[in-house]
Amino acid sequence: MPKATVNGIQLFYESHGQGPAIVFAHGRGGNHLSWWRQVPAFSENHRCITFDHRGWGASSDAADGPGRAAFVEDLKQLLDHLEIQQAFLVSQSMGGLTCLGFALAYPDRCLGLVLGDTTGGVGDVSVLEELKDVNAPAGGPGRALCADFIRNNPDLVFLYTQIQGLNPENANDGIVASFRDENGPKAAELAGLKVPALLIVGEEDLIFPPRVIRAVHRLMPGSQMEVVPGAAHSTHFEQPEVFNRLVGEFVVKAAKTAGVATG
Repeated sequence: MPKATVNGIQLFYESHGQGPAIVFAHGRGGNHLSWWRQVPAFSENHRCITFDHRGWGASSDAADGPGRAAFVEDLKQLLDHLEIQQAFLVSQSMGGLTCLGFALAYPDRCLGLVLGDTTGGVGDVSVLEELKDVNAPAGGPGRALCADFIRNNPDLVFLYTQIQGLNPENANDGIVASFRDENGPKAAELAGLKVPALLIVGEEDLIFPPRVIRAVHRLMPGSQMEVVPGAAHSTHFEQPEVFNRLVGEFVVKAAKTAGVATG
């Protein structure tokens, strides 16, 4: 099991394929296995990096440590460890905290940013106002998967819950509050972000409905937003072909802009 000593912990990661790097950052209900439909699709032309956030999956966390406040630095040190200078960042839900934070802190190292079913923790009042009346189910598959998907794919629903079950019981502590934190990135910071950005959201997302993601989109000049039917809070899992196509087209376009060959 490959682990990197980063930021005072042992961080689990996997690396598949060769080419320009794509880092996949999972949500609070997942871990590195969440990207099983993305890695095979992209590893032919890209170096795909998956990892477990500290305290998730096989990654450790320091007792009474900084928790999610260390996510950005953890990623930076992981890329240093892997000698990856620049990468595309693809996130889902909680992973958006990591990837948007990284893009803001290290824009020269981010070739493109994909926020999948996430606000990235934006704390601007325009986004928090849209979130104010959102009350998603507390738990169960219905929190993250749309009703039709649950009804028609019992095998994949089982897999989804099994992947989540590999995380420690306390892995979710405090994460939900991070998305309603008024100290998160504001309009001025997002307006100055020069990194290409794509926002993807499931049409039936109960945690971050499209109207919430649209509020983030409005704060990011030049960003692209896509609403995917037949998906809720896990578009990468529920509609992987659509998700992969959108990400693939975005990566090709962003790579051309940056002068990076994608194979």
